[in-house]
Amino acid sequence: MDFKSLMPFGRHDVAQRAEDGFTSLRREMDRLFDSFTREWAVPPTAGTGFITPKVDVVENDKGLVLTAELPGIEVKDISLDITDGMLTLKAERKDEREEKDEKTQYHLVERSYGTFLRRFTLPFLADEEKVEAGFDKGVLTVTIPRAALPEKTVKKIEVKPG
Repeated sequence: MDFKSLMPFGRHDVAQRAEDGFTSLRREMDRLFDSFTREWAVPPTAGTGFITPKVDVVENDKGLVLTAELPGIEVKDISLDITDGMLTLKAERKDEREEKDEKTQYHLVERSYGTFLRRFTLPFLADEEKVEAGFDKGVLTVTIPRAALPEKTVKKIEVKPG
């Protein structure tokens, strides 16, 4: 008679059951955290009334070119500034639409408002005096040239004895 056959379970079975318990607990915790974060996820329009526009940033040897899609925005409602190596883009959209029909006594007024703010850390020292921005057909293009770096100088340091 084999002694192992008399044991209702072996070490391997206990370890396997414990692992399965922890594995299922981990899976359950992952599921709970996933569902919690999904419920509290903030959609891109929440709190602003403005869908976050697409922005492309391309760095080349001359500097940086930023392109932002801002449909429905007027040039007067766009603000750009550079402070401490950070470019800030702000935009605001206001829209009001009114429809009237005196015959049916129909009157509709719709208003919408939204803001957008995005900051970009510049990966280099910018020549702020030469930054250019253009706005055409709902597309903002910002060109940020690199600042000329001062030439490096080597200073010889005398080493004194003693």
